[in-house]
Amino acid sequence: MIVFFNPLSTTPGKQPLPLSVMSLAAVVDRQQTWMLVDGNIVEDPVPAIIEAFDAAPASDLCLLAVTVMPGPQLSQAVPVCRAVRAARPDVSIVWGGYFPTQHKDTVLQSSCVDFVIRSQGERALLALIDALQGRVPFETIGGLSWKNGGAIVHNSAGATTPLDDLPDLPYARVPMERYLHRTYLGERTVAHSSSFGCPFSCSFCAVVAMSNRRWLAQSATRLSAVMQHLTARYKVDSVMMHDMDFFISEARVAEFSERVAPLGLSWWALGRVDTLMHYSEVTWRAMARSGLKMVFSGAETGSDAVLAMMNKGGRSATKLAIELAARMKRHGIVPEYSFVLGAPPDPLGDLAQTFEFIRTIKRVNSEAEIVLYTYTPVPMDGALYEESSRLGFAFPTSLDEWASDEWRQLMMRRGEHIPWMDSEVRTRVRNFERVLNAFYPTVTDRRLTGARRALLKTVSAWRYAFRLYAAPYELRALHRVMRYQRPETTGF
Repeated sequence: MIVFFNPLSTTPGKQPLPLSVMSLAAVVDRQQTWMLVDGNIVEDPVPAIIEAFDAAPASDLCLLAVTVMPGPQLSQAVPVCRAVRAARPDVSIVWGGYFPTQHKDTVLQSSCVDFVIRSQGERALLALIDALQGRVPFETIGGLSWKNGGAIVHNSAGATTPLDDLPDLPYARVPMERYLHRTYLGERTVAHSSSFGCPFSCSFCAVVAMSNRRWLAQSATRLSAVMQHLTARYKVDSVMMHDMDFFISEARVAEFSERVAPLGLSWWALGRVDTLMHYSEVTWRAMARSGLKMVFSGAETGSDAVLAMMNKGGRSATKLAIELAARMKRHGIVPEYSFVLGAPPDPLGDLAQTFEFIRTIKRVNSEAEIVLYTYTPVPMDGALYEESSRLGFAFPTSLDEWASDEWRQLMMRRGEHIPWMDSEVRTRVRNFERVLNAFYPTVTDRRLTGARRALLKTVSAWRYAFRLYAAPYELRALHRVMRYQRPETTGF
């Protein structure tokens, strides 16, 4: 029996499909008995997991496979795995995903995790099952980190598998109605991921460690066939593409757009500013016809110098972000720009420059969505991480510390315990965010009527005009009354 466990995510009521563990389940579907436990829809996962193992024949392999990202997933994964280990010490436990790939030694120092699969997991998982059943040595499994007696061993990286060679996701084995949601995009929105990895090396991004600049993608033919299945079988009318970067290949996107246009879908995806600015007008028109409604891009900062430290974008990268906002306005597609505020060594200077940059973007395209986070280091940060370490930042050295409330908040880029991120920096970010979101209410909040939008804009207009962001008590009061949406914490 293999139990795939997807820990609790961040948006109550809008749980996306557990795509990573569904992909793993797909490759073992005909070889092993399995079930999937999703912490987003199972209130207490521990009894469900233990009952599954208790019901399995005594001769069965018992393996718990857990996908883990930092933040809420990690905070649930640790106590759940500890409880399973206490109740069923015979069960092997393997972790995969962003967090264990980056922090494999810390994970394996815990007694409640036996194996870590780094990067792409499908091929390695099948090999691990064979090893647990005595058919192959653990040393031969590419991408596996494991315990050999008292030592932690990191095998060399494994070969990757083209996504078109992987089986379709086992949609029929999960409660699909629980994963279809009413959003800005449509009435029955589903999540999908059509690629793995990214060829870029942004220094603040966890994807670099996951994929080592490799990018694997479903072909346009395969991807459009999945969309046809979802629309026909589950009446899906909109899709959120959770690719690390959907737009790497213009040819693939152009072909996909032409293939899915007859389906009447609305869709959302993530892509880089510089990549999208190189697309032809022909491709942009095809994307608009196909139902592309919004593109998420990491604008990150208003400073080209800080972008250079992040190893993101070339010269005049900020100018490209402004040009992309204008281009998307012409095509009726909403840009969603995220910013990572307060980078060292001058967080207040970074705030001031980025606030003005955001105002410029809003002048160019008032519908541009702005998502604000505060800077949090990652191990691949290079110059930024070195500066962070010099200022006193250090990662936890145990899973228990990582799973604490303090680090859960920090990993969501909302935490407080960063040495250079003092209360003034955090307060300025939140005050600006409140004024900006009132003056430009998100277009994705379907609950906001025209009258409420007008009220928010009127009440916040003087603050926005005169750049008086401090102490917006009246806007806090309005927020308590009408709870206008913050995309970075509630999605859409």
